[in-house]
Amino acid sequence: MSSRKIIVSNRLPVTIQQQENDLIFNPSAGGLATGLGSIYKEKNNIWLGWPGFYNYENQQVGNITKELKKQNLSPVFLTKEDVEDYYEGFSNKVIWPLFHYFSDYARFESHFWEAYRRVNQTFCDEIVKIATEEDVIWVHDYQLLLLPKLIRSRLPKASIGFFQHIPFPSFEIFRLLPWREEILEGFLGADLIGFHTYDDMRHFLSSVSRILGFPHQMGEIKVQGRIVAVDSFPMGIDYDKFFHASSSKETLAKSKDYKKILSPQKVILSIDRLDYSKGIKHRLNAFDLFLEKYPAYIGKVSLILIVVPSRAKVDKYQQLKEEIDTIVGRIEGKYSQMDWAPIHYFYRSFDFHSLSALYSNAEVAMITPLRDGMNLVCKEFIASKKTQEGVLILSEMAGAAKELSEAILVNPHDVHQLIEAMRVALEMPAKEQKERISAMQKTIKRYSVHQWVSLFMNQLLNVKKKQQEFNMKLISSNGLIKIKNDYSKAEKRILFLDYDGTLVGFNKNPLAVAPDDGLIKILKNLTSDKKNKVVIISGRDKNILEKWLGELELDIIAEHGVWLKENTKEWEMIDELDQSWKGHIKHVLEMYVDRTPGSFIEEKDFSLAWHYRSADTEFGEMRARDLISNVSYLILNMDLQMMEGNKVIEIKNRDVNKGKAARKWLQKDSYDFVLAIGDDVTDEDTFQNMPESAHTLKVGLIASKAKCNIKSFKEVRDMLSAFSN
Repeated sequence: MSSRKIIVSNRLPVTIQQQENDLIFNPSAGGLATGLGSIYKEKNNIWLGWPGFYNYENQQVGNITKELKKQNLSPVFLTKEDVEDYYEGFSNKVIWPLFHYFSDYARFESHFWEAYRRVNQTFCDEIVKIATEEDVIWVHDYQLLLLPKLIRSRLPKASIGFFQHIPFPSFEIFRLLPWREEILEGFLGADLIGFHTYDDMRHFLSSVSRILGFPHQMGEIKVQGRIVAVDSFPMGIDYDKFFHASSSKETLAKSKDYKKILSPQKVILSIDRLDYSKGIKHRLNAFDLFLEKYPAYIGKVSLILIVVPSRAKVDKYQQLKEEIDTIVGRIEGKYSQMDWAPIHYFYRSFDFHSLSALYSNAEVAMITPLRDGMNLVCKEFIASKKTQEGVLILSEMAGAAKELSEAILVNPHDVHQLIEAMRVALEMPAKEQKERISAMQKTIKRYSVHQWVSLFMNQLLNVKKKQQEFNMKLISSNGLIKIKNDYSKAEKRILFLDYDGTLVGFNKNPLAVAPDDGLIKILKNLTSDKKNKVVIISGRDKNILEKWLGELELDIIAEHGVWLKENTKEWEMIDELDQSWKGHIKHVLEMYVDRTPGSFIEEKDFSLAWHYRSADTEFGEMRARDLISNVSYLILNMDLQMMEGNKVIEIKNRDVNKGKAARKWLQKDSYDFVLAIGDDVTDEDTFQNMPESAHTLKVGLIASKAKCNIKSFKEVRDMLSAFSN
C-alpha cells in the first residue's frame, strides 16, 4: 500500500476570512484536524475539502489554491446554491435530523437530493484529478455518503476508508429515507467503514441486510466480489494537549480571572454547539427545577452555558436559539440576586486556553445530548482535570458513554434523573471524584485521537490484504484462458454444474428461477457437442429439475445426490433410504413456519428444507440459528445431517451427498477434462471428490476446497458461453 494518503471531508481544516483585499487563513483547532494532522501534513499527503466560503472572485481561485497547497490542502469550490441545497439542505435538513432520531424535522425534498448527488460527484471529480489507485483515500462523514462508491467506480483498486462521525440510526428510522438504497450503496464503495460505537455499526449492518439483502458475518459484507469490513473505532482526543494545557501560563492566567468572578460559587459547565440534538433546553429546564427543589443551592452554584453558533441560516436552529434565550431569561428573572447570577450565558466560541481554564475550574461538567455520535467535550473535560477533582454528568445517548462508565450516566429525557445527578455531583466526596476521574483518564489517554487514526489505518491495511488474498484465489483472465484451452484440447469432457447461485441468481421465490433463454442456449450449445457430458448437480427436487431441464440432452443429480438420471434413462435412487424420520422433523419445521412469516417448507422425497428468503432478514437469521440448535439436538442419534445453504436449512440422510453421486459418474468412464462449479456448502463434497487434474470453481468470495473462486453466476455463464466460441 502506498504511503500517500488523501483525507476527504466536507470542510478543510482551515477557516478563510476576507479582510479588505486580503484573505486570512486560520487553522482549525477541531478534534478531527488535530488527529489527522499527523497524516495530511506529511510530504505528498493531501486533505481535500471545501474552503468554507463562496463569495470569492474568480481571480481569487488561483490564489486560494496556491496558498492552500503550501499546507497540503486541496480546495473543492462550491457555489452558493451548492451550499444552500447540499450542505444546509440535504446534509442538515435531511441526514442530520434523521440520523439523530428527529425524523419529524427531516425535509425529504428532491432538489436537496439532486444537489447532494451533484456535489458528491464534484468531490469525486476533484479527487480523481489528484489520486491514483495506489493511494489511500479516507472519506469523512455524512455530507459525503455517496462518495466512496463514486470513487470506486473511477479508481476500482484504490484503498478507500469511510468514517461516520454522527450516529447511524436504527433500521426503522433509516428506512424512512426515500434514497436509502443509494445511500447504503455509497457507503459500500469503501473497503472499511468505521463508526464510533458498536450500536451504530449494528444498525448499519442491519439496514444493509434488510434493505440491500447483503448478509454479513463477523462485521464483513461481500459486495460484488469484494469484502467490505465494518467496525467501531471510538474517536479520542489529544489527551496530552489538554492535560498539560491546564497548568500552562495562559490557562492559569484565565483561571485567575474566572475565580475572581465566580468564587466562591460552584460551577456546572455546559458547552455545546447550537443544535437540537444536544439537549440544551432539557438541561436548562432541569437546572430550573433543581434550584426549585433544592433552594439551598441558590446563590451557591451557577451554570456556565456556552452555546457555539452553528447553521444560523437553518430555520430550526434559529428557532432553537430563540427558545434557549427565552428559557435563560426566565431562569435569570426567577432566581437572580444582586451578587449572584444563576446562569452565565455565552453565545459564542471560546479560544483554547479559555476553554482549558473553564474545564480546569468547573466542579461539574453537564454533557447531556439527546443523541450524539461521540462527543469529545466530555473527554476534554476529563483530560483537563490534573488535580483529578471534578464530576462528569454524561448522557447515555452520547457515544462516549460506552467508554466513560465512571461518569454519572443519565437519560437526558428524564428530568428527575438530571436533577438528582446535579445534586449527587455537587455533593460527591473528593475521594470518589478522584477515583472516577483517574479511571476515565486512563481510558481516554489510552484511546487518544492518535490511537484512533492508527487503528483505523492499520485495519484498512488488513482489509486490503484480506481482499488481495481472496483475489489471489479469484480466477484470473489467464486462468480462464487455461480452462478454455484445456477444454478445446480435450476429447472427452464432463462438466458438473450446480444450479442455484451457479447458473442462475437467487430469488425470494425458489420457483421463480426457471432457466431463461440465455441459459437454455448455453446448455444446448454444450450438450450438442458430442465430446461433452453435462451433469446438473443440484439440491432441487427431481420433478422441478426435469420440468425445467428434461428436454435437454444432459444428466441430472437431484436432491444433493439422492436421485440420479442419465439423459435417456429413468430416475434411479442412489441407495435405499429410510424416510420414516420426516414426520417428526416436519412437525418441528412447521412450528418455525408458524413463527416466521415468509418462511416455508419444501418437501423432497428424502429431505426437508426450511426456506426463509422471503422472511424479514434479521428475524429469519435469528430463527435459523434457533432452528439449527433445536434440530441438531433432535437428530443427534439419527442417521441424518443438517446443511445450511443460502437462506435455507435442509435435513437429509447423512450418507447422501453430491460428492458421492459425482463419483459414480466419474467411475463410469474416463475423462481428459473435468470441470465442477458450485456456490453452496453442499458443493464442497463435489470438489473434494474430483480428480487432481479437475478444474474446480467456487462461485462467490467464500473459502472453499475449490481451486479457484469466480465472482458470480454471470461470470460462470460468460465462461461457459466462451467454450463454444
